[in-house]
Amino acid sequence: MLETLTPIRVRYAETDAMGIVHHAVYPVWMELGRSEFLRAQGQGYSEWEAQGIFMSVGELKVRYRSPARYDELVQVRTWLKEAGRRRVVFGYEVTRDGQRLAEGESIHIVTGPDGRARVLPDALLAQVAGAVRS
Repeated sequence: MLETLTPIRVRYAETDAMGIVHHAVYPVWMELGRSEFLRAQGQGYSEWEAQGIFMSVGELKVRYRSPARYDELVQVRTWLKEAGRRRVVFGYEVTRDGQRLAEGESIHIVTGPDGRARVLPDALLAQVAGAVRS
C-alpha cells in the first residue's frame, strides 16, 4: 500500500473563536495518518515501540493553504517518502472534498527508548521499504 486515507471530523475543541482549525492541530492529524499508515503496512507503531524502536521527530514542515472549519470532514493522505536504516520520512496532504487544505512532511530519526540513535531492524525496514512512494 503506497498511501492511506484517514478521515477526520473536525471537533469543536480543535477550532479557534472563528470556528477555524488551529494551526497546531494539523501535526496531530498527521500523526494519526502516520499511525494508520504503519498499521496498514502490517505492524502498528505501538508494536515498533514494544520492540524498542522509536521514531523521534527530527523535523516537521506544514504548509497551510486553506482553512478547515468545525464539523467538516477532512482526509489525511499519508505516504512514505523515504525509508532508511536511520531515518524515515513521511509526506502528508490534508484535503476536504478534493481541495488541498495543508501539506506537510515529517522526518523521523530511529532511536531506542533511551533516545539514542539506533538502526531500523531488517524486518521493520523490509516492512516499510516496499511502501516508499516514488
